[in-house]
Parts: sequence; structure tokens; C-alpha cells
Amino acid sequence: MPTILNRKVGPIGYGLASLTFGPPTNHPTEEQAFAALRAAADTGCLVWDGAEFYGTPDYNSLVLLRRFFEKYPEYADKVLLNIKGAMRPNWVPDASPDYIKQSVESCVKQLDGKANIHMFECARRDVKVPLETQLNTLKELVDEEKIGSVALSEVNANTIREAAKIVDISAVEVELSIWNTGPLTNGIVRACAELDIPIIAYSPLGAAMLTGTLKSPTDLPEGDYRRMFPKYQDGNFQENLKLVKEIEKMAERKGCTAAQIALGWLVALSKRPDMPTIIPIPGGKSAKHITENAAVIELKDEDMDLIDSLVSSHTVVGDRFPAFAMGMTDL
Repeated sequence: MPTILNRKVGPIGYGLASLTFGPPTNHPTEEQAFAALRAAADTGCLVWDGAEFYGTPDYNSLVLLRRFFEKYPEYADKVLLNIKGAMRPNWVPDASPDYIKQSVESCVKQLDGKANIHMFECARRDVKVPLETQLNTLKELVDEEKIGSVALSEVNANTIREAAKIVDISAVEVELSIWNTGPLTNGIVRACAELDIPIIAYSPLGAAMLTGTLKSPTDLPEGDYRRMFPKYQDGNFQENLKLVKEIEKMAERKGCTAAQIALGWLVALSKRPDMPTIIPIPGGKSAKHITENAAVIELKDEDMDLIDSLVSSHTVVGDRFPAFAMGMTDL
């Protein structure tokens, strides 16, 4: 059983973005969101990943969690909350000491004592502020018991190694999936393995692409953030769909969903020698899909070899983010 901060968390986590992020018309109702949260906890998906900016100041991950734990207080001690912040409303990272403290205070206030922030991440590395200054500010907040620990988000291997010399790092959150295998080759996975730091793998289903439910760019709702992403745009989308179709064929042969194959691949990677703990955090608005995702499919060596072959022969086309957002990554 995987552990983070000496707590057993299960092989799969849960990403909260889809519950509050984007146009309100795309959000589930609060009742549906609560059902999704309960399903995640009840099926052992215990690492919950949210953000101060997943939504508006009036309705975001923290607000939803406060309301959920008010109604279901018995779940508060079951889950491990990883929260991102230190991002300005104009999507510019700000890791100055004052703004980090403001961000953490805001998150704590919004939770209103209904749950603890076990891990806190500056959502992106702010190159204007020395890393040591950022991390020491977060360490102060740990000492003050405002947050439980310091985690990292969207950082490269050198930053991980540098950070680990300054403070204890509880986890590193990066995009990792069959659709984005970069961390396997750019040193991130190796650094985390050597330093015994768990990886929280966000977008493990390629933001729903690897579920097989998206057949064209028009399947994305109006206002959906993915419409801005190069991978989902005309031409690129159709090319990238070729890999998805191969994963769907594999899923059909194994009697499972394409999403279960994608998640099972990450779980199997995590069990290999010289690999760190990897916790994929798929999202999901329905209890049904969350329950499906939590059912880990065991992949054999020949299955993993086939996936490796498919990834090698189907190059994913398009950057991970639009140009303005690519400039904020530390990868």
C-alpha cells in the first residue's frame, strides 16, 4: 500500500479541478460533487488534489471541501489534502513571502477548520524569487501549523534536488501519463526515486483524452479550457486519437476501460525497481466513473511492453499548454 507522510493512501488519488474549475455550466451540482467526493474516499482514493484557483474566490476547491466536510465530518480525517496556491488572479505565479502567506491564510480561512492542509504547493516556480526564500517561507508556515508539509508542482529535476537540500519535500506533482511520458526521461522520476519523494501524477488520463470518450474537438464543451491546448486542436487531435484507439483496443481485449489501462500503467510503473511511489489523481464528476477508476487493473510485463511500443510508435503532437502557460513551467 503506497504511503505519503507515513499515511496509507491507496494506489489512486482524486483530482478536484473538474468539480469547480471552468464555466459554472460545466460544474456538477453540489449534490453530485458530494457524491463524487464520497465515492473517492469510499474506494480508497485518499490523496485529494485541489487549488485555491480551481474556480472563483466564492466557489473553488477549498469552499467545496468546507461544505463537504461540514455535511460529512467523518471523512475529514480519512483523506490527505494537497492544495496549490501562490498564483495571482491573472495566472502569474507569485512566490514572494507575503503572497505565499496570503495564499495559505486564504486557503486556511476558506476551510474554516473543517479539514487540514496536509501538503501545500506553489503552483508554479516563481523565477523572480529565490527558491530558498520560497521554501523557507513555506517551512515557517509548517512550523506555525498552517500547513502540514511542503510539496512541489511543475518543477524540473534540478529544482527537486535543490529543494530537497533546503526542506523536507512531501511530494512532487507533475503531469505524467501514457500521453505525457516526459518525466520518465527528463530526470524527474529518477530524482524522486533517489530522494524517496512520491510523485502525484496529474492528468493521468490526458484530461479525459485517454478515456476514449472524446472523438473530436467539438466534444469539448464551450468555454472548456482544453480548447486552448494545442493537443486538442484540429489536426493534432486526430493524430493523437490514434494512440487512444490502440489503448481502447487493448482495454477491449482485457475487458476493462481505456481509463483503467492508463491508470494501471502508472500503478505498475510505481511497482518497478528504482521507481518512486506514483499516485495518479484522475478527476471525475460522477461516482460511477470514480469507482471505475479506483478498480486497479493489474498489467503484466507483456502488457507494459505493448504500451511502451504503442507510445514509441505514436508521437503525441502539440505542447502540453498554450504558449503563455508553457512559459510558466519549470520543466
